[in-house]
Amino acid sequence: MTSLPRLLTLITVGALALGMSACAAESPAPGASASTTLAPPEAAIADGACAGDEGVSILVDAGALAGGEGADRASCILTDEPLIAADALDTLGVQLEGTKEYGDQVVCRVDGMPSDTAPVGSTEDPAYVETCESMPAAFAYWSLWIKPAGGTWDYAQEGASTLQLQPGDSIELLFTLDGAPVSPDA
Repeated sequence: MTSLPRLLTLITVGALALGMSACAAESPAPGASASTTLAPPEAAIADGACAGDEGVSILVDAGALAGGEGADRASCILTDEPLIAADALDTLGVQLEGTKEYGDQVVCRVDGMPSDTAPVGSTEDPAYVETCESMPAAFAYWSLWIKPAGGTWDYAQEGASTLQLQPGDSIELLFTLDGAPVSPDA
């Protein structure tokens, strides 16, 4: 059996260690929140993609969807700090919806598109309506692309909630319908 003095010593050491770890944690600046966001609090936003590495370019291409061309956008978040893709999209007011099965790791809708009540317009399955239950159909889906500064477009290897962007990077949410477009424009 453990003696009372030994038990009290263990409790004291544990409390001291807990207190020291709390003191070692970095506190947010006065007036700042403890959020994990990397988005600038008052981001400067410019229309069109960034010209260089002065920020992060955010592109949305819904042109393959009927009526989607009106939702296309290109913006530059002017920053010299890294950003999380989801925070950058949120800064621009881009609304993402994931799937019930995969959460935000799979993009199902962007700004409410495709509709949850109307067919997507596929020739492969003219009656197909996206429900966001599981993985979207292989003939009608959103994909997240990244283009590192000075690089080429490639599928993002992680979801928007964890994808970290550096100044000069670009991301694009691209809707592909019946196999087109295959990738973002150069």
